[in-house]
Amino acid sequence: MAALEPVKKSCMGVDCPNEAGTLQCPTCLKLGKESTFCSQDCFKRSWVCYLVPSPVYPLSPRRAVPDSIKKPNYATAADGNPRYSFLGRNNIPILDKKQQEGMRKVCRLSREVLDVAAAAIKPGVTTDYIDEVVHKACLERDAYPSPLNYNRFPKSVCTSPNEVICHGIPDNRLLLDGDILNLDVSLYHGGFHGDLNETYYVGDKALADPSSVRVVECARQCLAEAIKLVKPGMAFRDPGNTIEKHAKSQKCSVIRTYCGHGIGQLFHGAPNVPHYAKNKQVGVAKPGMCFTIEPMISLGTYRDKTWPDDWTSVTIDGSRTAQFEHTLMVTEDGCEILTARKEDSPGGPVEMPKEGGGDGAVNGK
Repeated sequence: MAALEPVKKSCMGVDCPNEAGTLQCPTCLKLGKESTFCSQDCFKRSWVCYLVPSPVYPLSPRRAVPDSIKKPNYATAADGNPRYSFLGRNNIPILDKKQQEGMRKVCRLSREVLDVAAAAIKPGVTTDYIDEVVHKACLERDAYPSPLNYNRFPKSVCTSPNEVICHGIPDNRLLLDGDILNLDVSLYHGGFHGDLNETYYVGDKALADPSSVRVVECARQCLAEAIKLVKPGMAFRDPGNTIEKHAKSQKCSVIRTYCGHGIGQLFHGAPNVPHYAKNKQVGVAKPGMCFTIEPMISLGTYRDKTWPDDWTSVTIDGSRTAQFEHTLMVTEDGCEILTARKEDSPGGPVEMPKEGGGDGAVNGK
């Protein structure tokens, strides 16, 4: 019997045509995966793509929106660019009474759609199915799903499981018992955008995992504590101090790349509302302003990486993250939570694990 020729392996580096050497990813080895690279440089350039799961392609076709539904200007643009005119970071719209009612309505509809989508979460369904649910629910409310074609985002909702921080693209990945999943829903109706998101437990295993519960409930509490600050005169830099203080108390870290934002007739506008401490954001809240606060909290590092799809943002160490978001309107003596939960909204807080449960975070790394 003839001897077998050694099997030549290709380097698993991104877009690398070379033959693999003996170098292997140590994290993949621990996970029982095989990943070999031609060089240390190739490994360093590519390792994040192998640490986290890739989207399950191909994506389903873009879902249609009837001509009868009013659309934002980017909906039919080839590049999806909204081409907003930059009016300056201090030029923040003050909504009149009619505009405030428009925001209340679109945010109420946004809450309804998120609740419909959340009710569909269970092990075994795909995030693409969740996207279909969201898309249909938007159309039933004579609303356009704001993410669709926004800077060419291909779907109607952002679905971000586990280590995906935000902007996850719905695909054919099956949700597993033990996952956590963030749904970020945004609607355009009557000339205004509404925006909110929540993180949900997928199955009983997720609820039984102390680390998952810790990061989800920490993110929920960070948003609640930040909202307590919102009133006329609040500096936009202040929520970050409160959010990071609470996150550190739960041995979690705060993602710094993304922030809350102004919202209304524009999907994203001034002001920016950073979620981390000691930020340099300028400006103060005034009655009639609308903006979001949406802290993203990690069990490990705050550092992030964007996948080659130019949207999906993940933690570089693969640690789980959670996020919660509300659209807020500043009133004369506080704020109105325009996207507030209803009594029958799916999800909701669960008891935090006792101290010492789960894995610690890697703050500041």
